[in-house]
Parts: sequence; C-alpha cells; structure tokens
Amino acid sequence: MDGHIAQATERLRASPLTTLGILVRDLVYPPSCVHCGIRVAEHGALCPQCWTSIRFIERPFCEVLGTPFPFDHGAGTLSPEAIADPPVFDRLRSVASHDGPVRDLVHGLKYRDRTDLAPIIARWMVRAGAEELATSDAVLAVPLHRTRLFARKFNQSAELARHIARSAGKPFLASAVLRVKRTARQVGLSANARADNVRGAFAVAPGCETEVFGRRLVLVDDVFTTGATVSAVARVLKRAGAADVTVLTFARALSDPI
Repeated sequence: MDGHIAQATERLRASPLTTLGILVRDLVYPPSCVHCGIRVAEHGALCPQCWTSIRFIERPFCEVLGTPFPFDHGAGTLSPEAIADPPVFDRLRSVASHDGPVRDLVHGLKYRDRTDLAPIIARWMVRAGAEELATSDAVLAVPLHRTRLFARKFNQSAELARHIARSAGKPFLASAVLRVKRTARQVGLSANARADNVRGAFAVAPGCETEVFGRRLVLVDDVFTTGATVSAVARVLKRAGAADVTVLTFARALSDPI
C-alpha cells in the first residue's frame, strides 16, 4: 500500500511530460511481477502469490548470525553457533531464505544479466539492514577477480551495494578491497573447501587504508551460504583496522524452516 501511495505522489509531483512518459511506458511495458511475469499494479513488484511464498527473515533472530528463532528468547540473544564459533564479522543481516522466488531472483541477477533487479533487491536489503546502515560510515561489496569481472561484465554484489549506498546516503567504497587471487567457484564445495578456496584471496587496495581504518562498514553480497567468502573479506578489513563490519545479503541459506 505504501508503494502505491508513493508512486501516486510521485506522479502528481512530476511534470506533465514526465507523467505522459510514465503512462506511455506502462502501456507499452505493463507492470509485471519481477519473478513470474504476471500483471501487477506497479513496476518492480511481486504478485501476491510470489510474495507470500518468500520466507522473509524477521525478528526474533540471533543478534550476531541473524539466524531466525522459532520464538522470542529476549533482546540480545545469541544462537549456540554464534557462541561456540563467533564469526570474524560483527553481525549478519539477510532479507530472506535462499529458496523459491528468492533463489530465482538471485540467479536472474547473477547469471542472466537481469541488472534491472538490482535496485528492487537493494530496496529490500536496505530495509533488512536499516539499523546497521544508519550507524555505518560506508558500504562496500565483495569484489570479483578482474578476469571473472571481464567475463561476466558486472559484479552483482557491487550493483546491489551501489544502490544500497545511494539509498542510505552513505559512500560506496567501490575499489577499497581487491580480489587478488582467482578462485574456483564456491558452488558445490564443502564448508572447509570453501574456506580454503578464498584463503588469501582478498586485500585492501593500496592507498585505501584510510577508507577502512576506524570505520563502521557494511559489506554487501548476494547470498550467504557458509560465510567463507564474506569472512575472508571481513578478516582483511579487520586487519586493516575496521572498527565494525556488518554483512548484509539478500539471501541466506537456511537448513531449518523459519
């Protein structure tokens, strides 16, 4: 409902020529669900069926790992995993479980060049990480190796981070961290193999140390599976003096139902 009101308000404020352009666009390209493609009320939205099939991650959850709890244990509660094996980063926030429409949207952005999905996904991520973004100093993304970036032509995590930073009014540190080692794809690897694969793969770019030192940073990636990749990046940031690192992802692999 808020989206409909905002869209209507935007049209009222727009010039007649802009309003005409919007109407023509909607006639030529009617708004459709970004997942299944059926008609919806506005661009960049999901239909009710797709929306209700998403497993959103909401409180109560572990304050560090963001793992959902079946019931509220009280403010500041940590999961057994966070207590037994604390992560390198300070906290993780994710929008939804990596299944159904969420998985398809990730694949669309990542493998089918659906960069039009980036601002839509980023809006949901801004909501999920609102508290952390409000107190952060800057946003950065998990980088791709230059050879993979050349082959893929864009970094999906950087696309998300750019939109998130703009929406939150924070600097986007596009080049602060480099992927200095070309690694194998993480898909299909065990947790230990994933950690070995990205060990030594990242470094703070020369001359960017002051952008990291003493800063509260939000590190953006598309999916959190075992956490090997974001942990490797967070470790580099912490060694460079980052005061706080929040990991913000769109999807989160969950083994148990929410």
